Amino acid sequence: MKGRTIILDDLNGIEAAALLVDGQLDDLLIDTPDAPRPGAIFRGICDRPLKGQGGMMLRLPAGGTAFLRSAKGLRPGQPMLVQVTGYAEDGKAVPVTDRVLFKSRYAIVTPGKPGLNVSRQITDDDQRDALLAVAHGVFDDADGMGLILRSSCAHATEDEIAEDIVAMQDLAATVMAEAQGTEPEALTEGDGPHALAWREWVIPADVVTEPGGFDRLGVMDQIDDISRPRIPLSDGTMYVEATRALVAVDVNTGGDTSPAAALKVNLAAARVLPRALRLRGFGGQIAVDFAPMSKAHRKQVEQSLRAAFKADAVETSLVGWTTMGLFELQRKRERLPWQGLPT
Repeated sequence: MKGRTIILDDLNGIEAAALLVDGQLDDLLIDTPDAPRPGAIFRGICDRPLKGQGGMMLRLPAGGTAFLRSAKGLRPGQPMLVQVTGYAEDGKAVPVTDRVLFKSRYAIVTPGKPGLNVSRQITDDDQRDALLAVAHGVFDDADGMGLILRSSCAHATEDEIAEDIVAMQDLAATVMAEAQGTEPEALTEGDGPHALAWREWVIPADVVTEPGGFDRLGVMDQIDDISRPRIPLSDGTMYVEATRALVAVDVNTGGDTSPAAALKVNLAAARVLPRALRLRGFGGQIAVDFAPMSKAHRKQVEQSLRAAFKADAVETSLVGWTTMGLFELQRKRERLPWQGLPT
């Protein structure tokens, strides 16, 4: 199977989406009904500051709690709009931000940050001018909102873009009007896997929406591999395992332990690591123990890592080499760690 295929399906009543690239599972989204989705917007009520961490705890609906990293100028009892930025770790509050965004397939509306901008990935000046003309025709910035046109606009019609802009601005206006109140309230649910697939995965692609697509196109067979830490490489293996404190990655050569073999397997591991972390939902601190190699080869491996993570949607910081020769990364916790299929 060549090319990109997006499969929208349901697993035991739970929404799911898969992305295949040349037949290989490249991304997987499965809904988490028991946890607030990233992107969901709440009116939270400030509860108590955490002076040691410089943040604020907020009350959410149904007894939920959220943590806002910055508490400057906030007071207990104050209502405010916050947006979920990721999933909560066990026993911890939901991470949120007060920088609320309204994001769709083609447009991002930014309350409090006026201005019209086009993604820098669209480099053709004529196309940028045409997109700005569409935005000026339908977007009202009198209320202090800004607009960013996403790179996906390059493959859309003017009508599709205009409809998306209007829908996002209307939603933003409705939600922002609910900022005040004495009780916490859920104002948007955040996008589920199907909506996220339409919004974030690159088109063009074949899209399969008929029920049973996961079974029919071999997704279920590949999902079994996610539960296994071992990932075979062309000339070696990589193990990816999560502990409570960090994610450990171990790269090993096969029978050939020469410097050339070590470099080859390390470059292969660097290329597949983003996909391995993405499918398993791993984030936080990540330590990679590459196969032993010379310091001269480290630069090549680091360049390969940077190129691989540049194409990954999850925010990841490449910290660098430790004194013990490990490579350290910090990855945003946008997904829950893989715990198997819903039953």
